Amino acid sequence: MAALGGRGRAAAALLRRGAAPGAAPGAILGAGPRRHRHKEKWAATAPRIASTRLALHHFDTSYSLHLGALWPSVRAGLPCEQKYGALLNNFAAADHVPQELELLNATDFISEASQKAQQWQRVGAAGEVARGCQEGSGEGRTVMQAEIMTQAETSPLFSASISSKIKCYTFPRGDITRFRPARPDALGLLDYYLMDAASLLPVLALNVQPDDFVLDLCAAPGGKTLALLQTGICGHLAANDVSISRTKRLYQILHSYVPKEVRDTVSVTSYDGRDWDQVKGGTFHKVLVDVPCTTDRHSAMEEDSNIFHKRRTKERQMLPMLQLQLLMAGILAAKPGGEVVYSTCSLSPLQNECVVERALDIAEAQFNISIHVEDLSHFRMLFQDTFSFFSDCRLGELVLPHLTANFGPMYFCKLRRM
Repeated sequence: MAALGGRGRAAAALLRRGAAPGAAPGAILGAGPRRHRHKEKWAATAPRIASTRLALHHFDTSYSLHLGALWPSVRAGLPCEQKYGALLNNFAAADHVPQELELLNATDFISEASQKAQQWQRVGAAGEVARGCQEGSGEGRTVMQAEIMTQAETSPLFSASISSKIKCYTFPRGDITRFRPARPDALGLLDYYLMDAASLLPVLALNVQPDDFVLDLCAAPGGKTLALLQTGICGHLAANDVSISRTKRLYQILHSYVPKEVRDTVSVTSYDGRDWDQVKGGTFHKVLVDVPCTTDRHSAMEEDSNIFHKRRTKERQMLPMLQLQLLMAGILAAKPGGEVVYSTCSLSPLQNECVVERALDIAEAQFNISIHVEDLSHFRMLFQDTFSFFSDCRLGELVLPHLTANFGPMYFCKLRRM
């Protein structure tokens, strides 16, 4: 060893330290390159799964069971461009707009349904239904005769529950024409408001009567509030939303579409809707409870503000509880004999029928309030030319997205406080 030169002594020193001859200075025997010495940070480097993908996976798992054979067509419609309706603004000087829209082959779907109801009434009044029942009495009665009888019976109910002042134009099934942007009149009021036409169904179901005190508990961004004002018969309208930023959007809608003298009759607040009964309990004839939900179409299409983002998992899981609390606040805000419409833009039975069923139980057990669920099946018959409905809801009605009529989803259920 004494004869080892300088290079030999260096090699021996490396061997004693556990490094191989020829290795880089400081390298350890058996170790790989230095870049592998540290554990990889998977949390930082693993690819992030898109929220829209998480949403669609969740929908595939749950809605395929709920909707069965209908789910493939609904799933095809959800991530595609949504279809809109043009809610005419009765406060704007825009008498030319209906003719302009009709030239484009758009029709007022509410007026069409009303005309259909009147036709069924005339059929019943002429005795055609009665004669058909006599000819097809017993087991020989046809399905067609039974359907005509049902239509004739429900059409007066519908005629009495629709505001002729609300007008909304849509393009026919399969027609994907887009509406032009709204235009201001001489006073700066826009001529129509573009919205999912299915969103009007909860407003129509509410059946506002002259001088009713009406509460829109979760009002922002303002489409349903604007539709309620189009009836022109609200005695007083309270529009509330807990979000300050969303309430600003509501103010913008009112300023763009409603003259000042009408705006002054609307009280806009930002209370937590769950506490509304502590503010003005038992004072309203009609209450609309359009709750926050998974907003299925938005969740399937947009990353921005997507509730299926992993950071919002807890918030999403707590939605049915929040929805139940808001519906209970709406029930307690209604007068005895008052009516409440609960609505979501979700397909989820956990956010729809299950919330309503739980609210009925709590109202009875904790507040001794009896609630009657109103039958809205006539909506399904009268609007079937415009929307695709799910026929198996335990309570309420549900509009399904479909490529030929890509509105919704929209769930709505009407309750009467006894």
